[in-house]
Amino acid sequence: MAATPTHELYRILTEESDGRVCRDIPEEACDEQPGNFVKHVVSLAATKTGDGLADPKLVLSWLLGALGAPAWQVGLLVPVREAGALLPQLGISAWIRARPRRKWVWASASAGQGTAVLGMAVAATVLDGAAAGYAILGCLVVFALFRSAASVSYKDVLGKTVSKSTRGTATGTAGSVASSLVLLFGVLVTVGLLPRSVETVTGALAVAGLLWLVAGSVFVTLREAAGATDGGGRPIEVVREQFGLLVEDPQLTRFILVRGLLLATALAPPFLLALAGARSSGLGDFGPFVAASSTAAVVSAYVWGRLADGSSRQVLVRASLLAAAPLALVAALAWMDGDVLAGPGVLPGLLFVLMVAYQGVRVGRSTHIVDMADERTRAAYVALSNTAVGVLLLVGSGFGVLAQAAGEAAVLAVFAAMCLGASVLAVGLEDVQAA
Repeated sequence: MAATPTHELYRILTEESDGRVCRDIPEEACDEQPGNFVKHVVSLAATKTGDGLADPKLVLSWLLGALGAPAWQVGLLVPVREAGALLPQLGISAWIRARPRRKWVWASASAGQGTAVLGMAVAATVLDGAAAGYAILGCLVVFALFRSAASVSYKDVLGKTVSKSTRGTATGTAGSVASSLVLLFGVLVTVGLLPRSVETVTGALAVAGLLWLVAGSVFVTLREAAGATDGGGRPIEVVREQFGLLVEDPQLTRFILVRGLLLATALAPPFLLALAGARSSGLGDFGPFVAASSTAAVVSAYVWGRLADGSSRQVLVRASLLAAAPLALVAALAWMDGDVLAGPGVLPGLLFVLMVAYQGVRVGRSTHIVDMADERTRAAYVALSNTAVGVLLLVGSGFGVLAQAAGEAAVLAVFAAMCLGASVLAVGLEDVQAA
């Protein structure tokens, strides 16, 4: 049979000569490898592009400020999105577990996220001030709840439809494609080809919402074999059973500790921006940082994905050490000679290194937890890990207090220490790809 464009793209990205290199997936999914792999890349690239266009740390915060929303509403954006997407997962994982084909859950959740983002665009068009802030935050709550269902179901579907040897490649490729598109948007805004206006951001939100709808439409065409449905039960009983996994599997406990310490890579960028004297009131102020962050993802996500397919443990170790370096350097320079950090391109360059490490953390942790679990435990492992990290994110708001009391350099030094601690713990993780 002649090779189709899908088979050829699969071969190029994975360096596999055919689609039947199957590890840790049902036998009936082997023949569908090329098609399923490409559909994962397309769907995930669409949603990741939407994430960049609707980024609460930059795009939504600027939008609320431009609409005249009060500052306290702006401060709620990141906690609502992140913790809201993570904390419910233990409660809903049993419901998802009861469905033999979970692609429908992810596709529906993608449509829900897209609808919520389109609602933000409408709110920004017809409202202003606190009313716009309330409406956008309300849409963000809805978005986060759908995000929660998508997160639990995605890794389970990924584990059933894509071979262990290519999962990191799929997610890494999608990350690179999406980051290229977000980088293009950031450059167009920075150089003025797209005006820094409410209309531009509203249009970006509309595009993001449509991308989530497209992603859901593509995802339902996956060829997913029916999976086990045991494990669905009353939420309280399921939560109790899943917390018992921490006792039964020390490797899961170690992984959650590593992931918790590596939250430093996600929490650090705002403090770097604060050192640079950046302000969230204008997208233009963030141009070099947006470009640095997006470029880091473009050049590293696919590479990290390929490395993670070989050893996600090694990726976590290396990414942890790589993240510690710029964080420690910025803290040291801020204490010794802060004028050096004011040099052109210094902080964006260090942010670039940090974001390369962050991409490794994201790909490494995602690949590791999917590969360390089996079909029976995968949804529970993902939900338990994400819920624990959601709690830690709420605790992480205390770093703002530390910054106010001791300065951003002290916070970045703590983050560097957290990354070093994560690297030490990650050494003790098993090489799950070798299993």
